[in-house]
Amino acid sequence: MSAQKDSPTLTITLTVRKPVKITKEDWPILAKADASDHDGKVECQAYRRWSWRLAVRQHSDGRAIVYGVYTYSSQYQGERYHDVRGGELVPAYGDIVAAIQRVGEWMQSTSPKDGERFAEVTRECLANLPAEDL
Repeated sequence: MSAQKDSPTLTITLTVRKPVKITKEDWPILAKADASDHDGKVECQAYRRWSWRLAVRQHSDGRAIVYGVYTYSSQYQGERYHDVRGGELVPAYGDIVAAIQRVGEWMQSTSPKDGERFAEVTRECLANLPAEDL
């Protein structure tokens, strides 16, 4: 995981097209939201962990990428690890708000368990967008 954070590039899984590879510096984060949970009182001792994340990156040319990630890990025998990823490329100056809502809804419907947390993460990601000057 550390190597991925240190890498100058990022590969993002999209929902209805092949993944895209970007240079992080060229596609800064515009807004993001995440949530996590675990069983037990202390996360480092947890047997199960969940995480939900939505992010928006925008290029200087106006294009944006909205993407979500759900992960579930368990130390219990017979329980499977889940990793659901999806997103979409928004054309230059396209409707980022609508894209966040679509990706959030898709992630919610696709996540095997606790997908409803994506509704919360979607609202938070929308709230974290830069304010519009009127």
